[in-house]
Amino acid sequence: MRQDQELRVGVLGTGSIAQIVHLPILADLPGARVEGICDMDRKKAAALAERLHIPRVFVDEKELFASNDIDAVVICTPSHLHQSQVTAALDAGKHVLVERPLALDARGAEAAVKAAERADRALVVAYNNRYRPDMRGVKSFVTAGELGHIFSVHGTWFNRKVRLRRPTWRHRQATAGGGAFMDLGLQVLDLGLWLLDHPKVERVTAHMHPAEELEVEDSASVLVALDTGAILSVQVTWNLLAERDRHHIRLFGTEGSATTHPLQVFKEMEHGVLNATPQVAPGVENPYKASYREELRHFVAAGLGAPHPVPHEQVELMRVVSAIYESAEKGREVRL
Repeated sequence: MRQDQELRVGVLGTGSIAQIVHLPILADLPGARVEGICDMDRKKAAALAERLHIPRVFVDEKELFASNDIDAVVICTPSHLHQSQVTAALDAGKHVLVERPLALDARGAEAAVKAAERADRALVVAYNNRYRPDMRGVKSFVTAGELGHIFSVHGTWFNRKVRLRRPTWRHRQATAGGGAFMDLGLQVLDLGLWLLDHPKVERVTAHMHPAEELEVEDSASVLVALDTGAILSVQVTWNLLAERDRHHIRLFGTEGSATTHPLQVFKEMEHGVLNATPQVAPGVENPYKASYREELRHFVAAGLGAPHPVPHEQVELMRVVSAIYESAEKGREVRL
């Protein structure tokens, strides 16, 4: 990878995640240049392009993918479009970062992964929590075996209840693939499996609460049994009646424990319990945006030639998700 190279990026979709995260971060990220923006709403795309000094505006994704002025694409569209757009962009020779999920099921995820292998291009799925300093700190303890055998992981993501003016694509089964679990639980599930280096899932049990006046669930409780003997539990809701959102990951091991929000690590020693919490320097950005900055930095480096593994784990992740929804629908444990 040459240090003087620049990755020319096109952003597909102009929703909140593009405007709040991707466009402003890419605008001042070394090695990246936003060369184009694409949205069916040309007026909206043109206004953003003018404000952010983006030279090219597209209304057709095919034109974006075919452009010789674009090296990489960041996909920020509704979930049901991801797989087809990822595959088309990779087949056109572009590097791709896509907002989660990669696809709505395992078959779609596998098609996208095969397209990345076929094109020999970087494919990054935006699970930005993997890039948080506290999560990376916890993973380093797990990987080094300092907490012993991890036998239980508990993850939660509770969002405060917000009254909707009208449903969006996130609240429709056909466009989102599910509700609170697809929105929040998928991130927690991915994070738990990533922390444990992607063990095999043997069986799942799930319970979901239907949202009022929506097609999808507003809450979910899931229990995932792993081939390591560990249990991963996930609880999520859009419906928390509290003053703020709450989310955390907690790990229990035979020789220690760890938790985030706040970050704490404890290890059992010969003469008692040691507080081994690493010091994480406070950043100038909130952890959410800082994690995206690190993820986009990684994507730009991969687009410029740095090694990046093909995300095969996303195929198994979506297979587990399908089993979770099957368990909730049938009211019983599902084996994989």
